[in-house]
Amino acid sequence: MLILFLPLFLILLLIGLPVFFATLLAPGAMLVWEGMDRDLPLLFRNIYNGIDSFPLMAIPFFMLAGELMNQGGITLRLVHFSQSFIGHVRGGLAHVNIMSSMLFAGLSGSAVADTSAIGSMLIPAMEKNGYKRKFAAAITAASSVIGPIIPPSGIMIIYAYTMEISVAALFAAGLVPGVLMGGALMAVTAIMAKKYDFPVASEKHTWRQRAGSTRKAILPLLTPVIILGGILGGIFTPTEASAVAVGYALVLSVWVMRTVKVSELPAIFTRSAKASAVVLLLVGSAITFKTVVSLSHAAESLAFWVLSISEVPYILLFMINIMLFIIGMFLDAGPAIIILGPILAPIFIELGVDPVHFAMIMSVNLTVGLATPPMGLVLFVASSVSGERVESIAKAILPFLAVEIAVIFLITFVPEVSLTVPKWLGLVK
Repeated sequence: MLILFLPLFLILLLIGLPVFFATLLAPGAMLVWEGMDRDLPLLFRNIYNGIDSFPLMAIPFFMLAGELMNQGGITLRLVHFSQSFIGHVRGGLAHVNIMSSMLFAGLSGSAVADTSAIGSMLIPAMEKNGYKRKFAAAITAASSVIGPIIPPSGIMIIYAYTMEISVAALFAAGLVPGVLMGGALMAVTAIMAKKYDFPVASEKHTWRQRAGSTRKAILPLLTPVIILGGILGGIFTPTEASAVAVGYALVLSVWVMRTVKVSELPAIFTRSAKASAVVLLLVGSAITFKTVVSLSHAAESLAFWVLSISEVPYILLFMINIMLFIIGMFLDAGPAIIILGPILAPIFIELGVDPVHFAMIMSVNLTVGLATPPMGLVLFVASSVSGERVESIAKAILPFLAVEIAVIFLITFVPEVSLTVPKWLGLVK
């Protein structure tokens, strides 16, 4: 009967209870119902134990680095850099939006930060250039999901911590899928630009102008190079890399570019601390949820049910992608990974799926869920930034979601998409 806390958890989410409280109330209620009151203190201890982890310290540091970069006007430089190279093509600002998201992903690793930073700048510019506001908001939301795929990625840190997988391997595995996702969105945009006669953003820049925009953007663009180079080169751990990223962003924003005043730092630190607290509380409560999953033997029951349907990995991977896509409509990627990872990953690893490959399947699928109606978080952020209704954005985003789903299945059924770079670096056998 203890396994009934899973449907209870879903009911609590559907009635609007915050995820943090739902992940505590559902298993707690079922423990009381089953007369296992003695295990209740375990729930609260595990909130702290789930957060008390050196690898998880990377999350607040990366969030702070992204906040410093955004506040320091880095986003504007990335947009100008992108526009100098592709602004002259038809649908140029839409392409600039996507390319800027890919570049910003290497700084923040957050879809929400991407939507807010890129959207506040490009949505008004796109509307002024002749695009419909709902389209501008939709492409911003669709491209922002690249943020947690291209490293550094907060959700990959969470997955690595939960499933005891190398963070470096996951970061390396996310490079090709992230670029592939951006390329696919650009391909759809190019088709739509030709069909609907999208405007050209600007005249073709000369190589001298491109060199100038590159000089202005080169220091911010070195951030992911420093982070990934240090991690993959064995110079520092992912957590140490996140601290290095903060130090680099601080020096760059305050003393080199001088776009952030020292007096503004307390407000930046406060915003980052609040955002980090939300994420870490969810991690702690999800670890508690994971403990009760173990007590209830839900993983074994689900494995038995899944294997009773089929033992063919490709069929099961297709089904699990559909399930993850639906879950991603209602549950944020981080909590979903911590809750579902320990249940699903062992099943597919037992069937011969590489652990890093399955991590990418889950991470990319649930990340796309951030932009999926009805509860996709970045849809609401895009709505807030643009002033457009969520329903309008959800309708306009459908062509982009279709191509993102196609990329998910490509990642799923062609393991080399995720595993080539980690294998080349010796991180995966």
